[in-house]
Amino acid sequence: MWFDRLALSVTGVLLMVPAYADPPRYNLGRTPASADINAWNIDVRADGQGLPPGRGSVAQGRAIFAETCAACHGDKGQGGRADPLAGGFGTLTKPNPLRTVGSYWPYATILFDFVRRAMPFNAPGSLSADQIYAVSAYVLSLNGIVPDDTVLDASNLPKITMPNRNGFVSPDPRPDVPSETGR
Repeated sequence: MWFDRLALSVTGVLLMVPAYADPPRYNLGRTPASADINAWNIDVRADGQGLPPGRGSVAQGRAIFAETCAACHGDKGQGGRADPLAGGFGTLTKPNPLRTVGSYWPYATILFDFVRRAMPFNAPGSLSADQIYAVSAYVLSLNGIVPDDTVLDASNLPKITMPNRNGFVSPDPRPDVPSETGR
C-alpha cells in the first residue's frame, strides 16, 4: 500500500519536471544594452564616486532654486509645502528635531544624489549636472556650510564636511576594534 503511494508520488513529480525545465516564453522585452544600464546607473556614493562632470556656483544655484525649488521649499529653504532645507542646527537632541540638509545630512554628496534623482518634484531628473551642482551649492550656502562665492564640482563636493557627519555612527566600544584615531 505504501509502495503504491510512493510510486504514484514519484510519477507525479516526474511528470511535473518538464513543465519547470522549460518555462514559457512571452517574448517581452529585450536584454538591456550598456547604454540602457548606464542611463539608470546614476547613484553617487558618499565619497563622491559616481559624480558626473560639471560645476555650479551659489549664484547660479540661487536663480535655479528660485525657479524650480522655492515654490515648495520656500525662497530661503525655510520650508513650505515641502520640508525645510535650511536651519535646524542644535535641534537633533530636542523632542521635535528639525532635520534639514544642514542639521541632519551626513554627506554633501547625498544632496547631489537626491536632487538628481527626485527633484524638482514635478519633473525629477530634468536638471543638468551643472544645475544640480549649482542648487547644491546654494542649499549648502543657505545652511552656512559653504561661502557665497563657492563653485562646486566633482572634486570639491565630497570634501565638504557636513555638521552632522559623525551623527549616525557612534564609536565601537569593543576593545579589540581599532578606532579611527588608531587607539
